Amino acid sequence: MATTTVDTGAKTRHLPEHGPIDPVTGREVLLSIRNVDITFGKGDSAVKAVQNASFDIYKGETFSLVGESGSGKTTIGRAVIRVNPCAAGQILYKGVQINGRIPKSLDREVIRNIQMVFQDPAASLNERATVDYIVSEGLYNFHLFENEADRVQKVKNMINEVGLLPEHLTRYPHEFSGGQRQRIGLARAMVMEPELVVADEPISALDVSIRAQVLNLLKKFQEERDVTYLFIAHDLSIVRFISDRIGVIYKGNIVEVAEAEELFDFPLHPYTRSLISAIPIPDPILEKNKVLFTYDPSVHDYSTDKPELTDIGHNHFVYGNKKEIEEYKAIREKGVPMKSITIRDPNSPEEEHEDDAPVDTSSILSAPLHDTGSVWYMILSLLLPVLGIIAAVIFKKKNYIKNYKACRKGAIISFCIIGGIIALFLLALLFAVIF
Repeated sequence: MATTTVDTGAKTRHLPEHGPIDPVTGREVLLSIRNVDITFGKGDSAVKAVQNASFDIYKGETFSLVGESGSGKTTIGRAVIRVNPCAAGQILYKGVQINGRIPKSLDREVIRNIQMVFQDPAASLNERATVDYIVSEGLYNFHLFENEADRVQKVKNMINEVGLLPEHLTRYPHEFSGGQRQRIGLARAMVMEPELVVADEPISALDVSIRAQVLNLLKKFQEERDVTYLFIAHDLSIVRFISDRIGVIYKGNIVEVAEAEELFDFPLHPYTRSLISAIPIPDPILEKNKVLFTYDPSVHDYSTDKPELTDIGHNHFVYGNKKEIEEYKAIREKGVPMKSITIRDPNSPEEEHEDDAPVDTSSILSAPLHDTGSVWYMILSLLLPVLGIIAAVIFKKKNYIKNYKACRKGAIISFCIIGGIIALFLLALLFAVIF
């Protein structure tokens, strides 16, 4: 990571106009996370949610933080907006430390310049307030308008920009759909004209078609207002579309940071490879035969040689010990893109005899069109059990599993009824002979 000038914030009461310049890339560093630890609880019950996290976000870019649920993504995002306190490390905004105790004037500037778009558009909006007040609340708190007419105009312009109508301003959040609520949350953040927006999985609760609209809105604001995003997500396919650089986090540790295409071409850390292999393929046949790459943390031996986040070149950082870093560097210097997604050949004879080969579920998953399991198959098998058994055998052979089960069930019930009738007849015959 770049070395930046650190101001503890004890003397600084206002943010500078520009942040420090990264000597490697020559870009302005807007936000720096430096060896941050975030802990919840105290004593023996303390849980370290984030450990020694470090990365930079350049002005005007979209930096995405990805990882599975519970990995610490949102925890870092909330620490940036000063909701979660840091147990150790520094969070620097324009080179000024903003975590911990800072002057009130600096705190107000941080709130003004860093806004957040939350994951749940329903829970993040005040149900008792109108849309007009929700969007205007930040304007009221910081008095970012000249008069009432100016405030109304700013709110109307922002509502139009996010694709809503002026008449929506008098309504309440419960009167809107999920996508519309997220637009309201986005309008609330963008009306403050922030420099940095922390977007905490803003599209995960939305339909696919609405996701594209919200993503396009984010890109639009970035192009028009030079907004910087910390985009938190777990869907790498979305992240690839919107990101300039990507950071991968696993159980509170940043394991890899690189530019978007660099990361997808050279996913050096095995956890990154596992995330990429889990991206769904649109083709159902290919998806069905895809071999998932499963990450096993036990492959790392950190008992003596401790790991750290290291730059291996190409502005690519990987978490590992010295031995692993040398291996990662060797792979990267070859310049051959890595293959993270493997498609298994369902007709390959080699895989059928391997004990550890994946189970071929194609015969079960590819159900025929007319495999309905209709109740009429069961009724006919109940009336004609012998034909039902024959039909069940044929259906099973042709992979009509539901039809096979219906015929088998009907035949079994029929044979049970016939067996019961025969048993009663024999019992009656036995009584007649004895008495």
